[in-house]
Amino acid sequence: MGDMENSAELARYHLRAREDSDLESAVIYLHGAHVTSWIPEDGIERLYLSKRAVFQPGKGIRGGVPVIFPQFSTMGSLPRHGFARTTAWTLAAEGQRGAYRFAVFALEDDSAARGIWPHPFRIEYTVLVGGNALQLELRVNNTGSAAFSFQAALHTYLAVGNIENVELDGLDGAAYWDAAENFAPKTQAVPKLRIAGETDRVYLDAPDVISLNEGERTLHIEKTGFPDTVVWNAWHTAAGIGDMEPDDYRRYVCVEAAAVQHAISLEPGQFWEARKLYIHFPPGKGEDADANWNLWSGQDGCEHGDPPCS
Repeated sequence: MGDMENSAELARYHLRAREDSDLESAVIYLHGAHVTSWIPEDGIERLYLSKRAVFQPGKGIRGGVPVIFPQFSTMGSLPRHGFARTTAWTLAAEGQRGAYRFAVFALEDDSAARGIWPHPFRIEYTVLVGGNALQLELRVNNTGSAAFSFQAALHTYLAVGNIENVELDGLDGAAYWDAAENFAPKTQAVPKLRIAGETDRVYLDAPDVISLNEGERTLHIEKTGFPDTVVWNAWHTAAGIGDMEPDDYRRYVCVEAAAVQHAISLEPGQFWEARKLYIHFPPGKGEDADANWNLWSGQDGCEHGDPPCS
């Protein structure tokens, strides 16, 4: 189930696994195909969205899940984080995959995009929701006659009660660039990462499974196809971010699936696909390694996580 809603700002799609209920639901704005809300079956919002977020054409939305393409940050000549997050997408399909409801959003090159990035492409972005899970799937197709390269990320802002109580488990020994210190190369030397100051790290060839722990609450985070993981919290520098309240650093941490270190290259007719899965485990219920949480559908016989496919 799902329906289009015209808010005071921009059109949005309310994706519901349960009819007439906000439980097991997500809200996606066509502007940037931007997921701004995810409420699992316990009824608690799991994505941070700034009260100062701007909902205007051409502007990024602070919070939720911005789609980063074809450039990460300022690593190139394009606007920061590229143009996908500030461009209108279309609703291409919707349906059911097992117990999960999904919607597919599409973005294709147009004259505005070709004016700054001259490559024909089509992106399909699938959002699935149901139970305690949110899955995001990104597929980039080269529809032109020449090769191109790009970076991509799902810049997820996860809501937390207090950042000082958060631990990220699974990154011990991982190499990373410390963007808060001019991208200095470092290695994480502690089993669990606790945020105690401005944190902006690009973990290179990062583990595919990590967890966010806050007290008795656990969030399982799993990626496929994305080689890197970005962890970001502005800490006190949030006071200098115009669309974020100064104390909001306490209420979020970004854990992003990304392709940053090595750009993805696609020949004509090739595609690349990747996904990110979030599963909330209520207090007292840890991760069940035997549970089949993988909602990935697979397409065209291409193995997930492999190099670009034709």
